Amino acid sequence: MMTKKTISASRASLILFLCQMITALEVPLDLSQPPTITQQSPKDYIVDPRENIVIQCEAKGKPPPSFSWTRNGTHFDIDKDARVTVKPNSGTLVINIMNGGKAEAYEGVYQCTARNERGAAISNNIVIRPSRSPLWTKEKVEPKHVREGDPLVLHCSPPVGLPPPIIFWMDNSFQRLPQNERVSQGLNGDLYFSNVKPEDTREDYICYARFNHTQTIQQKQPISVKVFSMDSLNETISANLSDTDFYGAKPLTERRPTLLTPVGSTSNKVELRGNVLLLECIAEGLPTPLIRWIKEGGELPINRTFFENFKKTLKIVEVSEADSGKYKCVARNPLGSTHHTITVTVKAAPYWITAPRNLVLSPGEDGTLICRANGNPKPNISWLTNGVPIAIAPEDPSRKVDGDTIIFSDVQERSSAVYQCNASNEYGYLLANAFVNVLAEPPRILTPANKLYQIIANNPALLDCAFFGSPVPEIEWFKGVKGSILHGDLYVFHDNGTLEIPVAQKDSSGTYTCVARNKLGKVQNEVHLEVKDPTMIIKQPEYKIIQKGGQVSFECTIKHDRTLLPTITWLKDNGELPDDERFIIHKDSLAIMNVTDKDDGTYTCVANTTLDSVSASAVLTVVDRPDPPFDLELTDQLERSIQLSWIPGYDNNSPITNFVIEYEDGMREPGVWHYQTEVRGTQTTVQLKLSPYVNYSFRVIAVNEIGRSQPSEASEQYLTKAAKPDENPSGVQGIGSEPDNLVIIWEPLKGFQSNGRGLQYKVSWRQKDVGDEWTSVIVANVSKYIVSGTPTFVPYEIKVQALNDIGYAPEPAEVIGHSGEDLPMVAPGNVQVHIVNSTLAKVHWDPVPLKTVRGHLQGYRIYYWKVQSLSKRRRRHVEKKILTFSGNKTHGMLPGLEPYSSYKLNVRVVNGKGEGPASPDKLFKTPEGVPSSPSFLKISNPTLDSLTLEWGPPTHPNGILIAYTLKFQPINSTHELGPLVEIRIPANETSLILSNLNYSTRYKFYFYAQTSVGSGSQITEEAVTIMDEGYSETLFATSPVIHTVHPTFYKVRPVYPRIRNVTASAAETYANISWEYEGPDHMNFYVEYGVAGSKEDWKKEIVNGSRSFFVLKGLTPGTSYKVRVGAEGLSGFVSSEDVFETGPAMASRQVDIATQGWFIGLMCAVALLILILLIVCFIRRNKGGKYPVKEKEDAHADPEIQPMKEDDGTFGEYSDAEDHKPLKKGSRTPSDRTVKKEDSDDSLVDYGEGVNGQFNEDGSFIGQYSGKKEKEPAEGNESSEAPSPVNAMNSFV
Repeated sequence: MMTKKTISASRASLILFLCQMITALEVPLDLSQPPTITQQSPKDYIVDPRENIVIQCEAKGKPPPSFSWTRNGTHFDIDKDARVTVKPNSGTLVINIMNGGKAEAYEGVYQCTARNERGAAISNNIVIRPSRSPLWTKEKVEPKHVREGDPLVLHCSPPVGLPPPIIFWMDNSFQRLPQNERVSQGLNGDLYFSNVKPEDTREDYICYARFNHTQTIQQKQPISVKVFSMDSLNETISANLSDTDFYGAKPLTERRPTLLTPVGSTSNKVELRGNVLLLECIAEGLPTPLIRWIKEGGELPINRTFFENFKKTLKIVEVSEADSGKYKCVARNPLGSTHHTITVTVKAAPYWITAPRNLVLSPGEDGTLICRANGNPKPNISWLTNGVPIAIAPEDPSRKVDGDTIIFSDVQERSSAVYQCNASNEYGYLLANAFVNVLAEPPRILTPANKLYQIIANNPALLDCAFFGSPVPEIEWFKGVKGSILHGDLYVFHDNGTLEIPVAQKDSSGTYTCVARNKLGKVQNEVHLEVKDPTMIIKQPEYKIIQKGGQVSFECTIKHDRTLLPTITWLKDNGELPDDERFIIHKDSLAIMNVTDKDDGTYTCVANTTLDSVSASAVLTVVDRPDPPFDLELTDQLERSIQLSWIPGYDNNSPITNFVIEYEDGMREPGVWHYQTEVRGTQTTVQLKLSPYVNYSFRVIAVNEIGRSQPSEASEQYLTKAAKPDENPSGVQGIGSEPDNLVIIWEPLKGFQSNGRGLQYKVSWRQKDVGDEWTSVIVANVSKYIVSGTPTFVPYEIKVQALNDIGYAPEPAEVIGHSGEDLPMVAPGNVQVHIVNSTLAKVHWDPVPLKTVRGHLQGYRIYYWKVQSLSKRRRRHVEKKILTFSGNKTHGMLPGLEPYSSYKLNVRVVNGKGEGPASPDKLFKTPEGVPSSPSFLKISNPTLDSLTLEWGPPTHPNGILIAYTLKFQPINSTHELGPLVEIRIPANETSLILSNLNYSTRYKFYFYAQTSVGSGSQITEEAVTIMDEGYSETLFATSPVIHTVHPTFYKVRPVYPRIRNVTASAAETYANISWEYEGPDHMNFYVEYGVAGSKEDWKKEIVNGSRSFFVLKGLTPGTSYKVRVGAEGLSGFVSSEDVFETGPAMASRQVDIATQGWFIGLMCAVALLILILLIVCFIRRNKGGKYPVKEKEDAHADPEIQPMKEDDGTFGEYSDAEDHKPLKKGSRTPSDRTVKKEDSDDSLVDYGEGVNGQFNEDGSFIGQYSGKKEKEPAEGNESSEAPSPVNAMNSFV
């Protein structure tokens, strides 16, 4: 909030205007004028009898006036009384009574007269009375004996003083007696009790009277009050009467209200206009009545009505005639009501409507004196001249009296005089002096010359031109030296000569000239006006909430006129800042360090200049954790419950949200506090449930938004009685650790759940459904019991009951357990394998009889392993994999198989003890699939028209290779592609020489293998023939055939930023993400992913370098994810979304060779050898002038061949982004990557619970299924890597 004050505010403008009007009527003191009373004592003047009496009377006039006094209507001869002196050059009397004089001797009515040759002015009648503070009269104060519930009035009856004393009641310790609706003090000083209570009994009810004028306090004798309660009264009566007498005080009865004051049903009240009206009603009754005030036929005046003394007193300030009427007070309690009506009449002492004003006339002029007053009753108006009633004063032909008006015509110098107007009625009088001064004077300007006025813009400007002259001069204003006369709506011309500019602007600045003229002359004066820019707070302090001990800063930035020097002052609660070094004042801010509770309040920034002042305030609220509760009390103490109550501590400006109640068990865990319960922050009482045989103590902690308070002091201790246990152990189970035992376990009772000493457990069991009796044992301090010699895996009924020295807990519930399990006895039979596609098989088996399981059936487990690849008759290490199918299932799916391979499997049943025997090994084979890409493509021996190509066969042929396909096309310097040439190469070839090529021409090659199922993934490369400088023929051969053709070139799409073909290969907890990119080199990529269908924000991973692949780790198995790829620094440049699903847990390996030392050594050697080969290849490649393949492939794409992923699950070679020609029939999966329903009816629930499995987005399994490795001989040493995700998906087709 901000406030602004300026010198030229409207209120200041009005005050200045009134002052200037008065100044304009005053006659300069160097001119002749009658006397004017300037200062006098009040009409009713109460003096301190211990001090000298000073009666003031000051006046001015030319020549200076002389003074005289009257006392009680007769002349007061000052010279005859040695104690009375007059101040020099004054009419003020000083009566010396401090040296033996008595103030009472000078009581009376005094009036002062000031006189010179032009007239006489008189003062009011001043009534002098010394103040009085008499003592209380001696009296014997009788004790008051009152029955409980009765009303009581203690009378004060103070001595009559002048002025009347202020009354209050206190005790012997000078402490004010508490007052409320029931007990209160009346306007007359009496103490009223609506009904008494036993606690009102005391011996020191003392009434005090304070006389402010003499600064003395008088004390009444103490009053003793004894209140008899009904119970004590009945005991007293029964002790003094015989058994046969009827005795007994009446019980305490309620009663309807009656008024203690005023008495009766009506009363009258007269009050004078302008005074404070006080009306009072005090009632007695039981219960205590409440008071309500109404005005009959009207409303209580708004903003002037106040209720005091618990609404027993109605107070109306600045009362007027309109407040006359009937006021009713109503006292009410539940038994009824009573009322009293007070008729208020407002009278009025005389008050001015128009007081007479001094009149200055020139000879021959006319004028009037008006004296108008009002009052109730209407006042009488009388005139005096020079202190003498006008009727007996010397006649003046120039004046005529007409009631409240004197009319003057053709005045002369002898008409100068002082006239007094007296308006009086029975309630008072008014007396006013006004002179008529006849002068002939040329104009004079009283305002100093060249006075400078400074004002704030957009405020009124008042330019003073105080003047005097007789006759009254005319005033004109000009702006500037040669300016024209001012007039119009922009200015206001006041009668006293003041020029007002209502809204001053910057262009209002300048010099203004005031001209005054009458028939005797002319005079002028110049003043100057400067309009300044206002001071503004452009950044105000803001409301702050700060925790105790922190620091806070309030800002206050101001803008001001550059010619003004501002000062900034900070206030706290409208007072000065505390004198504390923690308060640091900077130029534009206030900082408070290490804030404390006392710093709470309103802080105001005040910016002052010599012309204006602005301020802005902000509230600082200091918050902290609550103070701890206190005064804990235990009540309603029962065996199983108790009531706890407390008083909250101060909340430190942050409301208490809840209370936490903690308890301590002083018997078992002294000093350790436990959570009991919590209640709302408005509650201070709680009923607590208790347990038997616990020595309780409680404490309470208050909580608000800032934190928890310190714990309260602990309550008193409370020990509950012991009892039987209320509950039995939980978590009772019966399981066997061996085939011939039953282990019974339970969760033992804790702490005070025992309810007493000697806690034990009764353990009972019997075999189910055989009719045996219960076998029981009683144990202590254990939570397990082993029953030996039981049959294998039979059900038992079990129960565990708690007991202590007092008795048993309630009968426990029975649970079913089983004795120990043994390994299953038989293997599943009739194992059948149905080949679904090249990577998926379905296994069927017959379930084993449940009796042979000898335990809880957990499921069936399939062991399967690859024997050999049918395309390569090489032995290999066997890697067995395991899939577990929960429950009593009879079939399951084997995903992730390698195409064109031989597999074996067996099935075993599983219970809690382990696996049963395996079924006979079942051999099955998978059909062919599409091959992976050739292992390498090398181009060497470039000549003018030929290139040599060498390649390696696919790492995973996935069948019998039938041919290779080579496609190539030329690329010119503008990245245009020539016609595409295709060559089919037998499968047994590993090299090819291409001839009849153009010299110095770049070619792009696309190479892939084929099986009977279709084409595999391609590998690409580029190469350049050698340049022949003397040959410039633009035609070139595009085929190894003999003829030459004119090629048609195709414009390659320009490079622009694009990411496409985002693919994901998912495993259980990770996924390989790859993509294709077109655009500027050296981009930094990022991968964003999230749970599919979730509204959560994308998670972001930064790709290291400019790679086109990334591994997402830490994924949740069996969850669908969404993924997209983006480039840093390119706003909005992201790929479309792809969706993938992580696989279920894979089968674990039986033998993990990764932990074998020989295997680790072998892998290290292989890695070192590969690293050396890579370095050699890199050096040879650089020497041959090669350059990054990927960068060129971004620009040169094969328009016919669609890219394919590698079968080995890695990311493979780079594939051009433009390869989108349709695949040949049967060679690939449909482009929408869907699986035809008729090819497989199996659902995902048929897959086992292995590890490292993964699903493609269409629901099919992809990736490798690793299992426990076993060293077994196998054909060849072919890699055991799984087929590619594409082949795994295609196997469904």
